[in-house]
Amino acid sequence: MADPRIEKLAKLTVKYSIDVKKGDTVLIAAPTVSEPLALEMYREVLRAGGHPIMQPVFERASEIYYEEAKPHQLDHMSQYKKYLYKNIDGLISIMADENTRALSNADPKKMVRNAKASSELQEIFMNRSAKGELKWCGLPYPTSAMAQEASMSLSEYENFVYSSCLVDKRDPVAEWKKISKVQEKMIKYLDKVSKLEFYGEDTDLKMSVKGRKWINCDGKFNMPDGEVFTGPVENSVEGKIRFTFPSIHMGNEVEDITMEFKKGKIVKAHAEKGNKLLQNIIKIDEGASRLGEVAIGTNHGIKKFTKSILFDEKLGGTIHMAIGMAYPETKAKNKSAIHWDMIKDMKRNAEIIADGEVIYKNGKWLK
Repeated sequence: MADPRIEKLAKLTVKYSIDVKKGDTVLIAAPTVSEPLALEMYREVLRAGGHPIMQPVFERASEIYYEEAKPHQLDHMSQYKKYLYKNIDGLISIMADENTRALSNADPKKMVRNAKASSELQEIFMNRSAKGELKWCGLPYPTSAMAQEASMSLSEYENFVYSSCLVDKRDPVAEWKKISKVQEKMIKYLDKVSKLEFYGEDTDLKMSVKGRKWINCDGKFNMPDGEVFTGPVENSVEGKIRFTFPSIHMGNEVEDITMEFKKGKIVKAHAEKGNKLLQNIIKIDEGASRLGEVAIGTNHGIKKFTKSILFDEKLGGTIHMAIGMAYPETKAKNKSAIHWDMIKDMKRNAEIIADGEVIYKNGKWLK
């Protein structure tokens, strides 16, 4: 018998997260291992009156690509993908790894070069999203590899995933709407803030967010969700920060990242593990050496670090920042071929100060 939570997750994504309407064209990008969830998504898009396009993803294709691709192939931007990103109304991206370390030994220079070639696609995607022309949602399908990464059995991980998405509740949509209202109070306060200061372990960082818009992440773009974010004024970031959680990027684990900023730009960066990849990425273009996002994780229902950014950046008691591309809806302007989130624990000896007032201390919002 199929897990009924899969059907509920599909309904939640199609009806709430991207709100499919009659006539909408929706691309479902799904690793082959996620077939049960992908097929339920397909069914729900049809029931909503949409036009689903199923795009199966073969995980080993990326391995083969970075083994075999020549320079002209690494520099190629798919016109097919460009057409899709310009014309689809919705995108459902299912995350389901069979091997979380498949690209650990891939050449980072090749990965960075290919990412740079695809920068136009990312810009099209983000601009259409900011205008409300493209609705999208990224969500997980539990696999043994992902469970192992999180140090759980598959059954434990399935329970973790579905409870984080709130599909174990009678009415998941009502639950996400409650969360939205709580976070909206944070948004109303933060939208009036001009200057933020972050203090914590090996961290003393200041930035301006004057004139920027904060975004309420309430299950519309990610599932699970639970954060508020904006983009800093590009040349305003000053000081240093240490990201205390490991970061998985391009199939590689990067640990203990420290960065120092002057006039908004990274002047020093180091990772105890994965430093080669870090150095390659911050040089990919001008925007890769600046912050495109600053965010506060609000989901205290996610209790465990899992080495999956989809969950970990939402952890209550954390902040995360991303180097690279900013989300246009925040009114931030940084552009880059990459967007890389990095997470910091704020539960001990840490605080956020807004315009001279402490608004967050040791993992808790105070306003």
